[in-house]
Parts: sequence; C-alpha cells; structure tokens
Amino acid sequence: MNKSQISGRVEEAKGKVKEVAGKAVGNASLEAEGTMQKHTGKAEKNFGDAREHAKDKAKDAIDKL
Repeated sequence: MNKSQISGRVEEAKGKVKEVAGKAVGNASLEAEGTMQKHTGKAEKNFGDAREHAKDKAKDAIDKL
C-alpha cells in the first residue's frame, strides 16, 4: 500500500463525513465541500491503486527475466 492509497482513502472518508453532516444540518456549502473532497480522495486513491498495480506488473516482468 502506498502513500497515495492511504491519503486518498482518508480524504474520501473525511469528505463523506462532511457531505453527510452538511445534508443533516441543511448546509449546502458544507455538503458540496464534502462531495468535492470525497471525489478528490477517490481520485487520489485510484491513482495510488494504479501505481501499485503498475509496480506489481513491473516486478512480475522482472522476475520472469
């Protein structure tokens, strides 16, 4: 697991909390901020997942040599 995967998951969770809190109290600004943070975190997590996958594939290719 790399830094982008961890950081992305944390940001995604924090965004979800803000989104739900914004909905609960009727604060559209907080809800929108949470939604944006959640999606940004998800993108970072996906980037980290892709990086990890590429690293694994490269390692497999080297091992086959």
